[in-house]
Parts: sequence; structure tokens; C-alpha cells
Amino acid sequence: MKFNIRGENLEVTAAIREYTEKKISKLERYFDTPPASDVHVNLSVYNDEQRIEVTIPMTDLLLRGEVQHVDLYAAIDLVVDKLERQIRKYKTKVNRKFRQEGSPKHVFAELEREANSIATEEDDDEIEIVRQKRFNLKPMDSEEAVLQMDMLGHAFYVFTNADTNDTNVVYRRKDGKYGLIEPNV
Repeated sequence: MKFNIRGENLEVTAAIREYTEKKISKLERYFDTPPASDVHVNLSVYNDEQRIEVTIPMTDLLLRGEVQHVDLYAAIDLVVDKLERQIRKYKTKVNRKFRQEGSPKHVFAELEREANSIATEEDDDEIEIVRQKRFNLKPMDSEEAVLQMDMLGHAFYVFTNADTNDTNVVYRRKDGKYGLIEPNV
């Protein structure tokens, strides 16, 4: 793992850098191959509260944890615990839900494969829909939809909003953040 450690209102000493890298590096045991992306760590102090924010962008998901505590070292330990829980949760969901054929992972993977093959072919002026798919939309909140989208490795995810019972779409923006499309009622 490569670390990008920044401090706001705080000087990042060698001891803090070493402790942070040592603790976060323990997360490598959860992966077959360690993440190739940079690990972004922001340390800050506001009103005698230490805050640590860790972001680990990966191809299939984005791990992010933020903790505030009076002790910086305790905050580092807590954020690593939080990231471990996220990793275990993602791995459990992936293993449990996406083994079945016809799951959204397979549906979206096939849709994306077809879209890529259509995009490479040059059509005249006509738009031709060559395949239609139907699948059940599981009611969930937008946060869970983003998690599902990241686990699938897709740029968008269609779901039924559990609160409004409307069909919504979450998508990954070019800047790496997420967007939500809701119907105008």
C-alpha cells in the first residue's frame, strides 16, 4: 500500500506516520493482492478533537472511514476497526448474494458487455435495441445501492427506493463521487 498522509492544523511527525502506516497496513491481510491505489489519510485537529479520515479507493469498492476522538492514536485504532468491519461486510455480501445465477451482478455484467459491443459497432443513424432484460428491483436505500454498485464494479445501479417506493438510479461521477437520479413527482 502507498500512503498519502496529510495533516490539517497538525504536523505529521515520523512517529504518527509510522503508527498510521503500521495500523492501516494490517488491512492487507483481507485481500489476495494488496490494493494498488494510494491510501489517503487526512489527520486534523479542531477544538481539541483529533479527526482521522481514511479513504482506500479500489476497483470494486471504495473503503472510507472517519473517526473523531480526543486521542489521535485511539482515533487511528478506531478507524482501522471501522474499515475492517466494512471489508468483512462487503466480503460477506458478495459471497452470499452473488453466487446465484441471474443475480444483478450477472445481469449488469451481461448488459455492460452488450453495451460495449454495441458501442464499438458503428450504426448509421438508427438506434437499434438488440436485447431487453427484466429483473426484480430490490427495495433499499441509496447508500446500500451505492455499495451494491461498487461491489459489482459498475458505473450505475437501478433500484427501488425503500422510503419513496420509486425507481431511482445511483451513478459514479467522473470526479469519483456519487449521484442519485430520482423521478420528479
